[in-house]
Amino acid sequence: MPTPADFLEATKYFGIATLTLAGITLLAFALGWGIRFRLVGITSFMGVLTGGMLGLSFEPFTPSVVPGSVPYKTVYDSGAAQIVIKVSETITPNELEATLQQAASNLLKPSRLGGMGVAPTIRARTIVHEPGRVSNLVYLGQVQPIRESGAETTLNIEIFESAFDTLAQSSPSLTDHNS
Repeated sequence: MPTPADFLEATKYFGIATLTLAGITLLAFALGWGIRFRLVGITSFMGVLTGGMLGLSFEPFTPSVVPGSVPYKTVYDSGAAQIVIKVSETITPNELEATLQQAASNLLKPSRLGGMGVAPTIRARTIVHEPGRVSNLVYLGQVQPIRESGAETTLNIEIFESAFDTLAQSSPSLTDHNS
C-alpha cells in the first residue's frame, strides 16, 4: 500500500509534468497551434491530479496499533463530535484504555468538524444479553482530545469502573475485570 511519502514523491513528478504541459500550452498559444485549447484542458486536468496527489500525501492510510488494544468496530460516527465504538464484553480496563488510545489515533483527525468549544468524543460500549431476550448497552469508557496548550497528555481517557461492575454481575462466566 502506498505511503504518504510515496504520494509526496509522485506529487513532484506530477508537478513537473503539469509545469511542462503549461509551458507547451503557452508555446501553442504563441505559435497559434490548432490543439492549443485541448492543451488547456489537459494542463488543467494535470493540475487537478497534482493537487489530489498532494492531498493524499497529508493523510496516513495505515491505522495505528497500540500494544494491548483489542479489535473494535465503529458503530456510529456523526462525522462531527460523536463516535461510538463496540468492544467485546470480555474486555479488561487496561485493554479498554489501549483500545481507546488506538481509536483516538485512528479516528480523531484535525479535519473532524465540531461545534465551537465542543470536543469530539469516542465512547466505547458493549452489549450485555440478559435473560428474556433483553439486550442492554453498557458504556465502558470514553476519550476526548485535550486542546489546552501545555497539557501533559493530549487525550483525556475515562474508564467507567461501575460499568465493569455491571459486566461482572451480568456475566458470571466472565473473569473479574477489576484487576
